[in-house]
Amino acid sequence: MYEGRDFTRLSMEPKQDWQDGELGYFHYALSQTAPYLNSEGVTILREINEEIKRRGGLKQREAVWTSDASTFMG
Repeated sequence: MYEGRDFTRLSMEPKQDWQDGELGYFHYALSQTAPYLNSEGVTILREINEEIKRRGGLKQREAVWTSDASTFMG
């Protein structure tokens, strides 16, 4: 399970203020649903990508979350 600020709260803050784990999680989640995103969702994903690039990328461990149904563990 993701443990961090929810997307509603994060959407009111600049991406520069997001923690690395938040960027990593929402990058993964939005990328998985990319074919179904509207233009606003695509814009948010692009902003997340730009912030990750600005930071020089993320370490694998930054996108860690747990879920009984998830096989992803950074």
